[in-house]
Amino acid sequence: MKDISIVVPSYNEDESLPELEAWIARVMQENNFSYEVLFIDDGSTDRTWKVIEELEAKNENVRGVKFRRNYGKSAALNVGFEAAQGRVVITMDADLQDSPDEIPGLYNKIVKEGYDLVSGWKKKRYDPITKTIPTKFFNAATRRMSGIQLNDFNCGLKAYRSDVVKSIEVYGEMHRYVPVIAKWAGFKKIGEQVVEHRARQYGTTKFGMSRFMNGFLDLLSIFFVGKFSKRPMHFFGAMGVLSFMIGFVMTLWLLIDKLVAIARHETYRDVTNNPLFYISLIAIVIGFQLFLTGFLAELIARNSPERNVYQIEKEV
Repeated sequence: MKDISIVVPSYNEDESLPELEAWIARVMQENNFSYEVLFIDDGSTDRTWKVIEELEAKNENVRGVKFRRNYGKSAALNVGFEAAQGRVVITMDADLQDSPDEIPGLYNKIVKEGYDLVSGWKKKRYDPITKTIPTKFFNAATRRMSGIQLNDFNCGLKAYRSDVVKSIEVYGEMHRYVPVIAKWAGFKKIGEQVVEHRARQYGTTKFGMSRFMNGFLDLLSIFFVGKFSKRPMHFFGAMGVLSFMIGFVMTLWLLIDKLVAIARHETYRDVTNNPLFYISLIAIVIGFQLFLTGFLAELIARNSPERNVYQIEKEV
């Protein structure tokens, strides 16, 4: 088994790849690491794949995977994780904003300090304010919801113990929240290391403003799936019962109020003329629908082939 596998998702990065590969090779040689570099061409439309083929021909430690079309960074990472053979797996971006000089420090935190995952923290950034402020907001929201005390969840420079990447699945745009996915998979020793953020030298960013909304929705998805995937009735059923009870109590109160008014010979209005009646009716209907959703989700979960698949750390 090699010491390190470096997974590099690449999309239209033909200008930066030769410099990045040479830099990685130099760092590996200086530290006597056995290694492999996995370049994942995410459907590039420039010479990225041609460059990867040239690098592979010159360096036996370089491997490449080419997608037929652009699937996104999460898909590239997932394929890279499956193909990685190293004891420690390190991910980094292909645009030279991540420094390979950080690799030995990340490797040591995994091997010598026993971390499952170490995330880079670009404490000093060279991004515009339109990116840094929303990033801080989402980092704070993710810390709050996940309980993982990281300052930079979306940093592309991360190190993983091999067991971690072989036990998780990254899809959609979940690459932003790999530490959260790892935590839900049972890997709780997650650390952080301050790393250098270098100014972009080639090309432009591949992510637009939509990443912020997508990132928030992905966070909700991870939180729900991680906590309730094997027991959806506990979520939908509880919400349904609560909504149903609120509607039922409101309806009962309206009926009792009318009966009391009749018994006292006081003026009253029909229950159906009271706006609260329709609010309570909606609450009852929503509660019933939520409960039914939970029931159907429970049936699906119980028939899933992975319903009793659990992560086993050790056996004796």
